[in-house]
Amino acid sequence: MRAIQISILLLFGFLQTVSGQFSNHLNVGFESSLIWYNDDPKTGDFYDDVSRSGEEHLRSNNYLKLDYNFYGFLSASIQVESYSPSALLNFSPNYDNTNIGTYSIRYKQGKIDATAGYYYTQFGSGLILRSWEDRELGLNNALRGGIITYKPMEDLSVTALYGKHRVGFKTSNGNIFGVDLTFNLSNRLGWETTQMNFGPSFVGRQEKLELENPGFDELTNAFSSRFDLSLGSFYAGLEYVLKGKDGIAFRNSFDNYFVKPGSAILINAGFTGERFGADLTMRRLENMSFFSDRLKKGNIYNENVVNFIPALTKQQDFSLANIYVYQPQFSVLFLAENLVKVGEIGGQLDLFYKIKKDTPLGGAYGTSLALNTSYWAGLKNTSVFPNPDAGITANYHAEPLGFGTKYFSDFNFEIRKKWSSNWLTNTFFMTQNYNKRYLEDSAIEIVRAKIAAMDAIYKMSDGKSAKIEIQHLWAKEDKKNWAGGTLEYNFSPRLSLYVNDLYNYGNDHQDQRIHYYNFGGSISKGSNRLSLNYGRQRGGLLCVGGVCRIVSESTGLTANLSISF
Repeated sequence: MRAIQISILLLFGFLQTVSGQFSNHLNVGFESSLIWYNDDPKTGDFYDDVSRSGEEHLRSNNYLKLDYNFYGFLSASIQVESYSPSALLNFSPNYDNTNIGTYSIRYKQGKIDATAGYYYTQFGSGLILRSWEDRELGLNNALRGGIITYKPMEDLSVTALYGKHRVGFKTSNGNIFGVDLTFNLSNRLGWETTQMNFGPSFVGRQEKLELENPGFDELTNAFSSRFDLSLGSFYAGLEYVLKGKDGIAFRNSFDNYFVKPGSAILINAGFTGERFGADLTMRRLENMSFFSDRLKKGNIYNENVVNFIPALTKQQDFSLANIYVYQPQFSVLFLAENLVKVGEIGGQLDLFYKIKKDTPLGGAYGTSLALNTSYWAGLKNTSVFPNPDAGITANYHAEPLGFGTKYFSDFNFEIRKKWSSNWLTNTFFMTQNYNKRYLEDSAIEIVRAKIAAMDAIYKMSDGKSAKIEIQHLWAKEDKKNWAGGTLEYNFSPRLSLYVNDLYNYGNDHQDQRIHYYNFGGSISKGSNRLSLNYGRQRGGLLCVGGVCRIVSESTGLTANLSISF
C-alpha cells in the first residue's frame, strides 16, 4: 500500500509539471475513496464473504483520468484505476488490483464525431440503450469498440456503434450493435415556436449460445421509436421499445421452450407556468431485462446492463424516506407458485406551485409547494409454474393494461419557505406502502410507513451557515419506528463540519436498535476537495438517480479526495 501511495505522489508531481507546460491541452482528475472498516459490536465484525476472500480492513478505490486535446478536433483520454488492497465493500470482485480502466481517442470536426476505445452513450431515454459510469454505485458499463455520429444536415443526426461491455478490467462475451436516428421536424416544417423531434433506434445483442438445439437465436434485436413535442409551456413525449424473442433464465439455466419477447412504453407530459407546473409520467414494462451476457440477469452489481431503467419515483433528500425505496420490476421472475413477476405498470405525478410574495401565505419571499405521488403494480398475468420433473415448462400471459399485485405507492408533500434573508425552512411529509414480499422476497408483506421531516438553514455573513434537520418514520411492520437528525455548520464555503444519526428505536429486537451515527467534514480549495467521515452504514438499498444496489452494514473511517488541474 505504501508503494502505491509513493507512486501516486511521484506521478502527480510529474503530471503537475507537464500540465503547467501544456495547460491548454491536458486536464488531470484524481479521485480516491479510502475506508478503514472496524469491527463493531452493533453492525458486526468486518468481513466480506460476498465479493472476495480475505479480510483486509483497509480498502480503497482510486481513479486517475487524463484528457488531452491535440488540435481542437482530436482528443484522447485514459483512466487508470487502482483497487488496493481490495475494492470497497459491496463492489464487484471484477474490480481488483491496478490497471487501465478505460481509454479512447476521439475525432470531432464538421459533420463527424467518432470515438474508438471505451465510450458512453444513450439512445432516447435509455430504455433501449445506455452506457454510463457512477462510481458511488460501483457501476461502469462503458462499451469498448467504436461509435460514430454523422450529421448530413442540421435536422438529421445518425449514430452507429459496436462494442463489448466493460466488466471490471475485462469485457463481456456478448456483442452490442446499434443505430440511432434523430430528426428535428420543426426546422423542416418551418416552425419557430414549436419543437418536434422523432427518433427510431435499433440495438442488437449477440451472444454465442452453448445450448443443444436452442429455441432462440444468438442475436436478440430490439427496436424503439420516440416522439417529443414542445409547444410553449406544454411538452409531451412518447417512447416505445420492442425486444425480440429471447430465452428466459430459470434457476440460472435456459429452457428452450420458455422464449418470450419484451416491450416497454413510456409516456410523459407536463406544463410549466410562471407559478404552476405539472409533470405526469407513466410506464409499462414487460420482460425488459437486457444484458450483454444473458445469465447476468438480476446481478447485484449492475454489470453488463444494456439499457437504463430507473425507478420513476421522487428522489428523496431525507434519509428516512430512502429506507423503503422502490426498484423497477422489469424482469421475469418465477420465485414461487404464488410469487411470479413479469414486469410493472404505473406512474408518478408531480405538481408545483409558487404562492405569490406579499400575500398572507406567501410572505415577503413567496412560498414553494411541491406534491408528488406514485403508484406501481405488477403486470396482471396468468402463469404456469415450471416443474422439470413433470415436464412442465414455465409460461405466462400478461394483460396489456392489467394492474396486478400492488408493489408500491407513495404520497409526499413539501413546503419550502424563506422567512427572511437569513432563514429558510423545508417541511416534508410522506406516506408509503411497500410490498416487501414481492419486492424483496421477504416473509413480511406490506410495510405502511409515514415520514415527517423538517430542516432549517440559517445564513450568516462571510459565507457562514448552520443547518439543523429532524425526521421521524412511523411503521407497525418490519423494523418499525425510526428517528433521525443532523447538525451542520459551514465555517465558509470551503470548510464544513456535520454530525447525524439514524436510530431504529422501535425495533422489536433490542440488539438491533442501532444508532447509525456519522460525523465528519470537508475542506475544499478551488476544484480540490478532501472529506473525512467516521460512522456506521445502514444496510439495505443505496440508490442514485433511481438506480440501486444492496450495501452491507459496516462501520469505519472514510476519506475522500478529489483533485483536478
